[in-house]
Amino acid sequence: MSLRKVAAQLGSGPMRLYGYIATKEELLDLMVDAVYGEMIAEGPFEGTWQDTLRTMAHRMRGAAHRHAWLTELLSGRPLRGPNAMTYSEAALAALGSQKGFEDIAVTLQTLKTVTAYVVGALLDEASERHAIQASGMTQEEWQLATYPYLQRVLATGRFPNIARIVEEVEHPSQAEEFERGLRIILDGVAARMKR
Repeated sequence: MSLRKVAAQLGSGPMRLYGYIATKEELLDLMVDAVYGEMIAEGPFEGTWQDTLRTMAHRMRGAAHRHAWLTELLSGRPLRGPNAMTYSEAALAALGSQKGFEDIAVTLQTLKTVTAYVVGALLDEASERHAIQASGMTQEEWQLATYPYLQRVLATGRFPNIARIVEEVEHPSQAEEFERGLRIILDGVAARMKR
């Protein structure tokens, strides 16, 4: 993405865009804020705190799947655009109204923890898409191609836990893996609240 490409799409010159934005980073912030606007349009957060966090996580994942460039821009400093702030305020309010989230610091840390998980999972998914594109092999094809090497390495006995993963762990779809990880995070929040 460049200002030159955006200007070309708009049928304008890049210098004309500088009348509206100062830098490429500002344009990227506006793009991300527009996506937060899409997530707001999906409706209010409703239900239990688990429902709120699950909805937030799935909205962010859905947005990243619709806009491949988004994942890379989600980490870093909090965004201060009007849609991002409205979205954050709605999530904070939905959690803050729940028992166990009276302390705003706990509420904020919970949101940050779930967001960190989501961004990490999205980066993992994006990395897999990039690997498929770069190698021309699906994950399954790559695993089959590298399996003889893996067998030789595991036969040394130096990696018993990795051997257990290969032999015992079911490798679900990305959607199921995302949901499993989210359940672990939510279970951790629930355990903390019981203390």
